[in-house]
Amino acid sequence: MAQVASFRTEFKQLLTLMIPILMTQFSQAGLGLIDTIMAGQISAADLAAIAIGVGIWIPIMLLCASIVLATTPLIAEAMGAQKRQNISYIVRQSMWLSAGLGIFAFFILQLMPFMLSVFKVPADLQPKVSLFLRAIAFGMPAVCMYTSLRCYSEALGYPRPVTVISLLSLIVLIPLNYIFMYGIGPIPELGSAGAGFATAILQWLMLFTLAIYIAQSKTYQSDQLFTQWDRFNPIMAKRIMLLGIPIGLAVFFEVSVFSSGAIILSTLGDTIVAAHQIAISVTSQLFMIPMSLSIALTIRVGTYYGAKNWDAMKKVQHVGLVTAAFLSCITMLIIAIFKEHITALYTHDMRVAHITLSLLYFCISYQLLDALQVSAAGCLRGMQDTRSSMWVTLLSYWGISMPLSIYWIRYSGHGPEAIWLSLNIGLLVACVLLLSRLYITNQKITHQTS
Repeated sequence: MAQVASFRTEFKQLLTLMIPILMTQFSQAGLGLIDTIMAGQISAADLAAIAIGVGIWIPIMLLCASIVLATTPLIAEAMGAQKRQNISYIVRQSMWLSAGLGIFAFFILQLMPFMLSVFKVPADLQPKVSLFLRAIAFGMPAVCMYTSLRCYSEALGYPRPVTVISLLSLIVLIPLNYIFMYGIGPIPELGSAGAGFATAILQWLMLFTLAIYIAQSKTYQSDQLFTQWDRFNPIMAKRIMLLGIPIGLAVFFEVSVFSSGAIILSTLGDTIVAAHQIAISVTSQLFMIPMSLSIALTIRVGTYYGAKNWDAMKKVQHVGLVTAAFLSCITMLIIAIFKEHITALYTHDMRVAHITLSLLYFCISYQLLDALQVSAAGCLRGMQDTRSSMWVTLLSYWGISMPLSIYWIRYSGHGPEAIWLSLNIGLLVACVLLLSRLYITNQKITHQTS
């Protein structure tokens, strides 16, 4: 009979994986936080330009980079099935695919400035937003290839190198931002647009650092990842794409709804867009907690899935969902207690601060829903069921939240709170459907193996 760990043991194993991943997630989200804070010190217009630029860049970046996340369950499955010899081949094919996706994202971002008028971005903001998008596009191949190597390291149970690199990137971004945003020597003062150049340079530095570490560290020597190189294999690429495209689309559908809020609100003025961006930044930082748990669940569930240890797989799912609910209660308390202090970190503009505080109450209201839905999606991803999350997020966010947001803001004359109410409704639908899908999938496995 397959061995099943106790709740306490599985909880400790999840935390061991989750904490370094969480630090990595916080660090990567912190890159956007640094951009937002530094732009906010210049002007509300620069903060609004960052908000709009990020609202376009982030969904495209995550769409392409998240396709590569299929590397994680494939490696976890190989580990669980005791097929370590297949891992290096999976990673090399993932690197080929990620390079192609990065180049594709580069060209898409180069074309996006032509769409700013269609998105009704104010004319005075379009030059800075355009330069931001075209500059940050140069970092897209690095983002995607870095994701492949990150998935490889984390799926093996070694998330700490990625964590260290992410923490160091926070330190490096500050002087890079200062150089391009404020101007030094021959480099002109570019304001918010300068953040695009700084971020692109940083992404390549992160990729080279992780690749060099993996090549030299004894921890990874059994895989010999860089000692040889395999030709691009369309069959393996197709397998990764079939598993990864639904992941990428699911992430795109969800993130685009949140990040596009700045575009939808752009007609209401810089003050409202700035407040919305601050609230999004706050909740994005806290979302890293359930997101990190979700990644850890994908690895643990994927390993048990590869080993066909169904009882242990269901156990870790239960532990993960309970943990997600508990952690969401903590994030609610953090926002409720420190909302004034958090807002003060971003802005000293009293009008922006007043609107931000009202939006943070909506952030509190969806913490539990968000934690449960992303954890359920992580469990399903570990079982290599990625299409369910794609369809659920399409319905919940683009079928419900997005239309409601556009209608309430553009046609009914409501304030920014309307967007956050629509997000809550979409998250509720996603939470119910993903948990239901997870339950049904587990029941099918039980019946097939009984």
